[in-house]
Amino acid sequence: MKIGAAMFFTDYSMAPGELARALEERGFESLWAPEHSHIPLARATPWPGGGELPKMYYDVMDPFVTLTAAAMATTRLKVGTGICLVVQRDPIQTAKSVASLDRISGGRFLFGVGNGWNREEIENHGTAFGTRHKLARERIEAMQAIWTRSKPEYHGEFVNFGPMMTWPKPVQQPHPPVIVGGAFPWGARRAIRYGNGWMPHRVREHYADVAALVPQFREMVTAAGRKPEEVPITIWGATEDREALLADRDLGIDRVVVSLEPAKAEVILPQLDRWAELARLVA
Repeated sequence: MKIGAAMFFTDYSMAPGELARALEERGFESLWAPEHSHIPLARATPWPGGGELPKMYYDVMDPFVTLTAAAMATTRLKVGTGICLVVQRDPIQTAKSVASLDRISGGRFLFGVGNGWNREEIENHGTAFGTRHKLARERIEAMQAIWTRSKPEYHGEFVNFGPMMTWPKPVQQPHPPVIVGGAFPWGARRAIRYGNGWMPHRVREHYADVAALVPQFREMVTAAGRKPEEVPITIWGATEDREALLADRDLGIDRVVVSLEPAKAEVILPQLDRWAELARLVA
């Protein structure tokens, strides 16, 4: 089982290259960066975590910029968006960003995607909140066409373009894995339909621990005509507990991701040292 780490990179956190080097030195598999373009001041949508929205959501940097810095500072560490808000991004330009980052990292990019919870933020981008899930699917399908065809085109309800030429193409074939975030069962269904992995949070209001739903998810994968290994599971929100990690490993979870606070090295490095020791115990 692989272990990754995520951080909201801000002007008061560790720098992405600094954290990436520290993770690679300690044997972590991946580094993940989230995305919020902005947070509207007139916001009625509640934060799924409950309570006040943490300051880091207002302050987070662009993930493609921070992950580029992380990739350039390392040689083995994978870098991923956790998650990229595709409903807020132009698919043609985002396809180029993904392929470019996969190229300059030597094929180390993981494309974590999600459809968002903040209605006001999403609608500021001209996206209708109620149809964002279909929009996301079409944009991802369109990007997959761009990555895999020399003269791609796509014709859908929301995304529509004729034959074009656009490079670079990704290093990874057929393209970087599209790892779909979202709760069970809705996010799980989207991952099965068009993803190369499912990335739920460990705990949501619908369930106490997503691990209990893994057998049901795998039944859904099989019923859809896919193999479970085609849709591996990344659980977001790892706990610093050996028995919990062993349980995830034995369940066949592909990866767990540790959420780090946006802090400096003196706070983060001791945490990474403890996690590195835990990783050795469950290897």
